[in-house]
Amino acid sequence: MSPEGAPQMQDTIAARPENLISGATGDWEVVVGLEVHAQVASCSKLFSGAATEFGAAPNSQVSLVDAAMPGMLPVVNHECIAQAVRTGLGLKAQINRTSVFARKNYFYPDLPQGYQISQFDQPIVGEGEVILDLADGGTATIGIERLHLEQDAGKSLHDQHPDYSFVDLNRSGVALMEIVSKPDIRSAEQARAYVTKLRAILRAIGTCDGNMDEGSMRADVNVSVRHPGAPYGTRCEIKNVNSIRFIGEAIRAEAQRQIDVLEDGGTIQQQTRLFDPDTGETRAMRSKEEAHDYRYFPCPDLLPITFSQAFVDELAAALPELPDDRKARLISECKLSRYDAEVLVADKETADYFEVVAKGRDPKLAVNWVMGELSAAFNRMDIGIADSPVSAEHLGELIDLVSDGTLSNRLAKDVFEVMLKDGRSPAAIVEEQGLKQVSDSGAIESIIDDIIAGNPKQVAQVKAKPKAIGWFVGQVMQKTGGKANPAVVNEILAKKLDLGEG
Repeated sequence: MSPEGAPQMQDTIAARPENLISGATGDWEVVVGLEVHAQVASCSKLFSGAATEFGAAPNSQVSLVDAAMPGMLPVVNHECIAQAVRTGLGLKAQINRTSVFARKNYFYPDLPQGYQISQFDQPIVGEGEVILDLADGGTATIGIERLHLEQDAGKSLHDQHPDYSFVDLNRSGVALMEIVSKPDIRSAEQARAYVTKLRAILRAIGTCDGNMDEGSMRADVNVSVRHPGAPYGTRCEIKNVNSIRFIGEAIRAEAQRQIDVLEDGGTIQQQTRLFDPDTGETRAMRSKEEAHDYRYFPCPDLLPITFSQAFVDELAAALPELPDDRKARLISECKLSRYDAEVLVADKETADYFEVVAKGRDPKLAVNWVMGELSAAFNRMDIGIADSPVSAEHLGELIDLVSDGTLSNRLAKDVFEVMLKDGRSPAAIVEEQGLKQVSDSGAIESIIDDIIAGNPKQVAQVKAKPKAIGWFVGQVMQKTGGKANPAVVNEILAKKLDLGEG
């Protein structure tokens, strides 16, 4: 949770008409700020050597430090510091070479220490920005207020026993980066785009896997409403939203709730709320805490974190290509549309896969296969690119077989379906099943002669209406089992039926 108590100030971001919500008292504007908790990609926790592997048996990854045993002292994980700096660089943010860990005091049954080690007024990363690509072709810049490191709490389990709650401390001490946006987001759609873009940046850098279904990334969503141009309204925080879709739904539900309250003459109480995906509603948990409620003070067990500019420069020099830079390169070098490039770079593994497929080939053919047949197959199979049974090399070979005339587009799709089942190379499948496209003009011409001779009525029809040639093409394909080269078939038919260029 970010520090609270900042003054509510009027901003200068102009309202966009498409983001306004109509109400009985006029238009309303939604103001959103997000606190995204991203689990640091590291083999061990923030202050101990315990493992962080997802899916381990309960309480199997807990050190004495994580369990807050008496006398145990935290030791900072160097890699977590480096990962936070890398993320700050990816967000084009200020890197603070001195930062301080603080104790944030509150009680949860799954927080063994009775406090969380976090950062308060001296975070490791300061202001930055995320640039969103909007559907209308424009952009929106969302400011980053700060990024600070903190340890996660454990997990309370309430469905394991009818009389007791259980506690799993595997997540206790796991390193989190809390990335706090400025209140620059003006719609549910922008919020979804922001989290999607932020996740793409983190995955590209390798600082968080972004798997929201595994708890690696979740968001606290701060929502308020106001009439355009008015000061900020009172905000409510929706805790621990764990999917991009639910973030959008929670914002819409909470904004409408607040509008209804205000238009009925009520006032908004600053609260912490939960979003229920089943009902599509938010519900109150408790009144919203302020910074003083947590009694922050510097952690006496940890010295301030300091590092040199040379350390920052070394990390910056090794930073991989960021999504915006990659998008610009794909548009420039591969002549992809903005839309295609944006979809590809939203997921690093998909973009990597595409670039292997496209190497030495027509990039447009490659993107059509990756975003078309391949993506549709993954949706049917409910898998991701990492689990693809078709390697990028094999998909590239399939495109080559279409380009050199060995396969028609239809036959290529048949071969692709076999590749999905057994992962074999397209050449092996074509050889085994005899699927090579027939381009022998002599053999095709003989088949066409037989069809023309046996169908004088259709010949007369196609001479009167040349577009009816499709019937003859279909007959040839049927006779050849779909193997005839369509270009050769159309060329011979046009000559035989005296259709000229048509």
